[in-house]
Amino acid sequence: MPAAQTISLQRNARVRQPIKRATNLSLSADVLEAAKALELNISQVCDTYLRELVTQEQTRRWRGDYADFIATYNATIESEGLPLDQWRSF
Repeated sequence: MPAAQTISLQRNARVRQPIKRATNLSLSADVLEAAKALELNISQVCDTYLRELVTQEQTRRWRGDYADFIATYNATIESEGLPLDQWRSF
């Protein structure tokens, strides 16, 4: 495969849109009407906000799951320094 074609495929892979699936949501009628009056894309707003919430929750859980390891690692670095610190030139 030519290099230019490979680069093009790599770019397309990075920009690929996520697969979307139809779902039913129950929203407050007043908020839904206000959003429609403002011509907001309700699907896009819900998707964006839910994506942010999922990312925040995944981060929170990851930090909780690895809190002991991170604390131990930080304590090791404090007491022993960075592993290759003696060769650091900056």
